[in-house]
Amino acid sequence: MRRSPYLAPVLLAVLLSCTVRAADYVDGLAPPGVPASAFPVPGRPVAGIVTDIWHDEASRDGAGEAERVMDLLGVKPGVTVGDIGAGSGYYTVRLARRVGPTGHIYAEDVVPEYLERLAQRVRSEGLSSTVTLVRGDPADPRLPPGSLDLALLVHMYHEVQQPYGLLWNLRPTLRAAAKIGIIDARKQTASHGTPPDLLRCELAAVGYRQTGFYDLQESTYLAVFAPPAAGSNPVTPAAIRPCTQAHG
Repeated sequence: MRRSPYLAPVLLAVLLSCTVRAADYVDGLAPPGVPASAFPVPGRPVAGIVTDIWHDEASRDGAGEAERVMDLLGVKPGVTVGDIGAGSGYYTVRLARRVGPTGHIYAEDVVPEYLERLAQRVRSEGLSSTVTLVRGDPADPRLPPGSLDLALLVHMYHEVQQPYGLLWNLRPTLRAAAKIGIIDARKQTASHGTPPDLLRCELAAVGYRQTGFYDLQESTYLAVFAPPAAGSNPVTPAAIRPCTQAHG
């Protein structure tokens, strides 16, 4: 059987495209942490992941959302931020421009398709040197130890199947003075939101302490937390006491 002279170049192009796509993001920057099975099951529904976009970006910019959130969280040139559940990258690209070439953004997600689209966006906006895309696990962002000045979780906390595991495995990535910012809607978790009292309870169960709370547009909010102090309770996943829907 005679082979087409064009077959080899075509195959080479396909292989190269696969190599480039595989290099768009890395599968974890740290070894896996404590497995999800070690933590108590959350005592409330968990919403499914349905999209990588929350509202259109023009309306969010019109409301001044990202600028206000970054100001409230003290995002400035030179800091390192973990955008946990980065999705379409609304915050990733705005954070990258704010921290500049002396800072860095780890854009983490668990959905490969989201990361592939975000990689294209980061390249097209000229931010590749400032942004590293990371595929984490549902209960573990798998980011480098001691790397983050800020962890930001935007409209995704209610989709985390094992919130205690994620919060536990996030702890080693945080520097001593780091902040954790969580944006969500004032809705029940099954309706793609998290009641503020429930959020506060679940983070406290893993040792985090709320330090700020701000209302945003359209019944959404920003809650700010400090990481657990060294040696603080709980000292093991088994010691975590899950919250219930009554806290919502």
